[in-house]
Amino acid sequence: MTLIHWQSRFENWLHETWPQDDKAHDVAHLRRVWQTAQRIMAAHDVDELVVLTACYFHDVVNLPKNHPERHLASAQAAAETRRILLTVFPDFPQEKFDAVAHAVHAHSFSAGVAAETLEAKIVQDADRLESLGAIGLARVFYVSGALGRPMFDSVDPLGRARPLNDTEWALDHFQKKLLTLPQTMQTAEGRQMAEHNASFLVTYMAKLCAELKGDFCSLDEEVLREFSAINEKY
Repeated sequence: MTLIHWQSRFENWLHETWPQDDKAHDVAHLRRVWQTAQRIMAAHDVDELVVLTACYFHDVVNLPKNHPERHLASAQAAAETRRILLTVFPDFPQEKFDAVAHAVHAHSFSAGVAAETLEAKIVQDADRLESLGAIGLARVFYVSGALGRPMFDSVDPLGRARPLNDTEWALDHFQKKLLTLPQTMQTAEGRQMAEHNASFLVTYMAKLCAELKGDFCSLDEEVLREFSAINEKY
């Protein structure tokens, strides 16, 4: 069976069975992760079916960002993926179960599980790229809005005179996590894309800070210099 057939079967099952109330983690997200993974793995010799399957099931157990067991979600997703493949897709090669489960378990930032296979590294990179660039910008404010968090501190948007707290302010998440993602990338292709898209977030920060000062036609050059240098250091 071709990858396209497996992809179609996975998507059909997910659309029919999997709740998609969280639009930052819906089938469209899974499809984008797979699209990005294909770009990364083009230069590598990997098991494409393992990567495809992990991309489509890595969020099959998806706990909210503020859930106390959020760090356990990927382990639960790995176990649930095994169950689904065994019961719903009995023709899926069982010798690939371990590789798929590991890639699902290791994808999570909060779980802190080391990716030990190239397939797992590619899935991890592809998923983290969803947190950067224009898509990442949209997703971070979507999730923060769903959790009832303010977009930013209008008085001190970059946390110059206060501790950063991304459970309080959405924009703080840029410094707490998003701008650090390029240094966590496992592949050269993933890192290159992450650095490019992190630069987009820095530009957004500079535009926001300029607007908060009443300048709607420029970027805050101080913000650009500071955070572009940080991004380059990573």
